[in-house]
Amino acid sequence: MTFNTQRLQFAGHSGATLAARLDLPNGPLRGYALFAHCFTCSKDLAAARRIAAELAREGIAVLRFDFTGLGSSEGEFASTNFSSNIADLLSAADYLRQHYQAPSLLIGHSLGGAAVLAVAKDIPEVRAVATIGAPADVGHVLKNFGTSLEEIEKNGAADVDLAGRKFLVRKQFVEDARAQRIRHAVASLKKPLLILHAPLDQTVGIENANEIFLAAKHPKSFVSLDKADHLLTDPEDAAFAGRVISGWMTRYLAADAPQGTEPVEHVRVMETGEGKFQNAVQAGGHRLFADEPENVGGLDSGPSPYDFLSIALGACTSMTLRLYADHKKLTLGRIGVDVSHAKIHARDCEECTEAERSGGARIDHFERVISVDGEVSEELRGKIAEIAGKCPVHRTLEAVARVKTIVKSGSQATER
Repeated sequence: MTFNTQRLQFAGHSGATLAARLDLPNGPLRGYALFAHCFTCSKDLAAARRIAAELAREGIAVLRFDFTGLGSSEGEFASTNFSSNIADLLSAADYLRQHYQAPSLLIGHSLGGAAVLAVAKDIPEVRAVATIGAPADVGHVLKNFGTSLEEIEKNGAADVDLAGRKFLVRKQFVEDARAQRIRHAVASLKKPLLILHAPLDQTVGIENANEIFLAAKHPKSFVSLDKADHLLTDPEDAAFAGRVISGWMTRYLAADAPQGTEPVEHVRVMETGEGKFQNAVQAGGHRLFADEPENVGGLDSGPSPYDFLSIALGACTSMTLRLYADHKKLTLGRIGVDVSHAKIHARDCEECTEAERSGGARIDHFERVISVDGEVSEELRGKIAEIAGKCPVHRTLEAVARVKTIVKSGSQATER
């Protein structure tokens, strides 16, 4: 995952300090998203982390925070309600606007989905909204209160057991929830809307997605989360949701020039902080990963260093042969090159000279198999092998190279 996470704090609607995390892409930055978590959840819910990671892959930074009185944020939960959550979202948008960039995307999970639908009209920079398992009616959350709802209405407050935790809920919360009109907000949204919902969601039924979809104006999209549960506890379900949102959202960021996309003069490799070996690679304006296989402790998220060497040899070989064929006006079918690498004893190297084999050392051995679509004469096959040997990378690998190293630390530099 190509992102780094910063811990942040900002003032919520009541002045209480809210705890937040900002997931920033290591690569080009295309925009910012604001994520609203589910009822009594937190910014650190596994699904929220995974969705943020997938958006970071597409260059979208994600701010996720704990609402007042929840998670690591200050404040009293009993004094909050749906309206205060909306006010917290506006505070979060203001924080992004002042310190980074206003959010282009709003994402809400469960009751957080209802919140982003309600607040979208008040954040002019928002270009699109995505919801996951969102209710069409804020009052839906009151179904989780069970018999405690009667006690709240009778006595003005009660302790409610929610997902194994006790929360003091006051009557003002209930009244505020019943007063909300989410379908009205959806009907007047006037922004692209993506609705993700699981047909088997036992917490917020699929009929809620249908109501939201029917209330919304185009452009609107619905994606089924198949067998996922409400909290997307299966990592694959959360990752899928993140990939769908990030792929959909990029359509609405296409007009933006990504920040930090200036090509680098040289190849730049930097650790991502994910896994033991994963590195982000930038070559000019191109970005990719370098990693190691899982069986040696890596994430297997990209080619290994020796894979990159094999890639260089194979690509250079194919390009060199194509240049030769075009220059000689040869009708040469599509070229493919398979390259394998191993370290072998010099004495086992058939291509080595007698002097090299007698050295007894281990050497790097690349085997290259060139394939060409269609029939090729014996004479042309020999010429292909000869030209392949003139590939610049081939010559570099067989020549003696020197590597100059400069180590920088702060304002200091050391050369070797």
